[in-house]
Amino acid sequence: MQTLPATLHDWLVLLETMHPKAIDLGLERVATVKDRLGIAFDCPVITVGGTNGKGSTCAMLESILLQAGYRVGLYTSPHLIDFNERARINGDAASDAALVEQFAAVEAARGDVSLTYFEFTTLAILRLFGQAGLDAVILEVGLGGRLDAVNVIDADVAIVTSVDIDHIEYLGDTREKIGFEKAGIYRPGRAAICGDPVPPQSLIAHANAIGADLWLFGKDFNYSGDKQQWNYGGRGQRRNSLGYPSLRGANQLLNASAALAALEALRSRLPVGAQEVRNGLVMVELPGRFQVLPGRPSVILDVAHNPHAAATLAQNLDNMGFHPYTWAVFGAMQDKDVAGVIAQLKDRVDHWCLTDLPLPRAASAESLRAALAAAGVTADATAGAERSVQVFPTPQEAFAYARSRAGENDRIAVFGSFLTVAGVMEGMRARRSA
Repeated sequence: MQTLPATLHDWLVLLETMHPKAIDLGLERVATVKDRLGIAFDCPVITVGGTNGKGSTCAMLESILLQAGYRVGLYTSPHLIDFNERARINGDAASDAALVEQFAAVEAARGDVSLTYFEFTTLAILRLFGQAGLDAVILEVGLGGRLDAVNVIDADVAIVTSVDIDHIEYLGDTREKIGFEKAGIYRPGRAAICGDPVPPQSLIAHANAIGADLWLFGKDFNYSGDKQQWNYGGRGQRRNSLGYPSLRGANQLLNASAALAALEALRSRLPVGAQEVRNGLVMVELPGRFQVLPGRPSVILDVAHNPHAAATLAQNLDNMGFHPYTWAVFGAMQDKDVAGVIAQLKDRVDHWCLTDLPLPRAASAESLRAALAAAGVTADATAGAERSVQVFPTPQEAFAYARSRAGENDRIAVFGSFLTVAGVMEGMRARRSA
């Protein structure tokens, strides 16, 4: 009989090798094991999919519902530093012991069903939430929607935040193809919210074909406001004089209004007061989403890794005001549209610090340098140069170099893969604890 791992770390190492593919889309295997585990929820469930904005929308929902006194489970992925970040109950990350217990339960139930790392861990966290006596569950959908493991759950409300080009090898190379995949999280007769101001026709058509209750931004809900406050307007509910979300960035009111539409759709089951909404938006936190750290030079952490997110990052950088020089710490996966990301940001960055990342599918720093050159960005690294491009073996070393060279009025934007931002955050954490 196989001896099961005793620690969370050992479980995660094992799960990396249990399935022949890292990504193997489809719900049949997950549904089989879910049924064996008896996973079910007695409380409202909200799923949140989309190309960008999922994490912010989930964080706002969690913060508002916690302020309203509800017991909330939040599942997000990927994590930045610790795996436990993926499973939060009442605002706190799940313990190693709780996760290990659920991993053992999934292993016992799966029999001869092979599960990917993501499928296995998703089932474990769903089972944890199902046993936690929750009032509300928020589930961030991973890659796509229709065939993502999270979609094994029939949500009471499903949100698609935005639709843009990403993961083309799995989802297709047009917004119409991707929109159909995202719309797969909608359910017949249930609220289907779309926060994208220009939704693909495929999303609308699928929602209508299955008889979902489609809420469209600009038609069923919207926002208005000035520099001091903003207002939400829904089908039958208004929220006035709201403070701006503490999450910074150009798209956060779109995300916030989609979250409030979901809460409006659930208001008979999860009533939330005006002050609880205000407090939740003001107190929400989410590392790595246009996160501006205190101190000088300004440091911005942003997991923008596709052209749509990079365009938003560019707009947010423009809104920050003047900085003499912008330094970039950039690392990415090779399956991403690196040229598209560079196109959005090349005119905002003076000094590029490119980094390798510790994954086989990561783009090498040298390949990023070649992509910059193809985009017309070339520079030497001589002292005093107005523009430079350098390569580094780790995000920590790239960031350390940028910190050593940047003036106090400059800014450093750390962006790209989650691993880029996580590497810099881990380096900061190590320095603080040293």
